[in-house]
Amino acid sequence: MVKKNLNEMSFLDHLEELRWLLVRSTVAVLIFATVTFFVSDYIFDVIIFGPTDANFITYRFFCDLSRQLGFAESICVTEMPFIIQNTNMEGQINVLIWTCITAGFILGFPFILWEVWKFISPALYDTEKKHAKIFIFSSSLLFFLGVLFGYYVIVPMSVNFFATFTISTVVKNQFSIDSYIGLVKTSVIACGLFFELPIIIYFLTKLGLVTPAFLRKYWKYAVIIILIVAAIVTPPDVVSQIIVTIPMLIIYELSILISKIVVRNQKKENG
Repeated sequence: MVKKNLNEMSFLDHLEELRWLLVRSTVAVLIFATVTFFVSDYIFDVIIFGPTDANFITYRFFCDLSRQLGFAESICVTEMPFIIQNTNMEGQINVLIWTCITAGFILGFPFILWEVWKFISPALYDTEKKHAKIFIFSSSLLFFLGVLFGYYVIVPMSVNFFATFTISTVVKNQFSIDSYIGLVKTSVIACGLFFELPIIIYFLTKLGLVTPAFLRKYWKYAVIIILIVAAIVTPPDVVSQIIVTIPMLIIYELSILISKIVVRNQKKENG
């Protein structure tokens, strides 16, 4: 297994490569953002504002599930007692632009991963460089699964919780469009990046910064953090919290397993 000599490039050369990585990635995001602009009506009406409809697929799923578990219709959503309003003169234009850029980032994520792979590949063994397609595919798959999880689970639960939470009947919920769009964007991007944890752990383990023992040692703290997050973003019922918690725990356990495999392979290579 031969490594490329990293001394072939100076520090400034690496900075130049990093600069072009950022330039190409930015151009890709802007191209995808331009494409999404032409279907922005569908993106807003069907996708982004979908969770504001009581008939959204997630709400119907939980309602059916509650009946099957014998909870009657305790977690069924029948209405969304809030409105979304724009309070800034340029508010809707800004929302349109940044939403398209966010969509461009999501759609262009595989290309960004490819650019990152090209940047770090000189530091990898020749055998590891052959795994480029696996890296791009698995990382993209995990990211998109995270985005879907955020959109179909985290966003509806958060919207439902904040829409129905009230300190008094005197107060009516009227959310700004910036607040609502911010919740959607943060939820899907954060979940997408969280689902990248196994890939991140893989590289951290390769660098010797993380070990399976370390991850297992702090497992209980990870569980507490995940439970807290689940409690914050879900309504106060056990079913919802379990549905959010289980995938996150699976991702963490998968990260530990990947770390074990990396360490085992490194021991074999070192004889």
